[in-house]
Amino acid sequence: MSHYAKYVPMLRRAAMAAGVAVLLSACAGPNPRDPYEGFNRAMFQFNDTVDQVALKPAATAYKAVLPTFVQTGVNNFFGNLSDVWSAVNNLLQGKGEAGMSDVTRVTLNSTFGLLGLLDIASEAGLQKHNEDFGQTLGRWGVPSGPYLMLPLLGPSTVRDTSALPLDITGDVWRYKEPIYIRNIGTATRVVDQRSNLLDASTLLEDAALDRYEFIRDGFLQRRESKIFDGESNPRKRQPKQAELDAGPDGMETSAPVSSATAPKELNSEPPAATNASL
Repeated sequence: MSHYAKYVPMLRRAAMAAGVAVLLSACAGPNPRDPYEGFNRAMFQFNDTVDQVALKPAATAYKAVLPTFVQTGVNNFFGNLSDVWSAVNNLLQGKGEAGMSDVTRVTLNSTFGLLGLLDIASEAGLQKHNEDFGQTLGRWGVPSGPYLMLPLLGPSTVRDTSALPLDITGDVWRYKEPIYIRNIGTATRVVDQRSNLLDASTLLEDAALDRYEFIRDGFLQRRESKIFDGESNPRKRQPKQAELDAGPDGMETSAPVSSATAPKELNSEPPAATNASL
């Protein structure tokens, strides 16, 4: 026995090392929300290059050269067009009041607002919504699927990507004639949208250690929040303590559990991010 005793510490260390290796290998598996991370990071790098070379300089010049009221008019004009598709999706989601509010917004802004250049509907207290068919599918219970970084289009999910053809079809500007006016307007809209993010992107570049992860996690969380209008996903709602204490017939079958002794899981909500989300 004494002959083998000296090997016991070595065996213990080897066993501990093996256990640590198993744990690390388990943790090193793909993120279930982002199983295509390799592809997504490559697309993120591509998009970032395009942004740094073309979009960001154009947006910076746009913001520096055009008067503020012109930028506001451009933003209002395309925002008014997007309200049309938002109205359709709100109605498809069963949110009749929000859908009719969008219809009223379009009517007011397209007439008294000079084809949408003025957003008088917001001044009248009509809230602006931003709804798309990906959100509608999410509201209908379609899972978001994995996160996807699309070339040029940016963050998305499998569900939202599948909804893109319908979102493109629902874009009123898509039917503008002649084509060269449509193309000029589309380019202007992209630059205008990028100009609205200049300050945020600068802050992100200064603050985030891993911009890819920061954008991914923020997008997924924000996307789910938008689908459920800022409320928790009802499909993830955990049962209240009273429901846990109640029997099948709804009658309470045990004494209430004090908050001091209740399991931690019963007093916390699950993370909001899953979405993907946008």
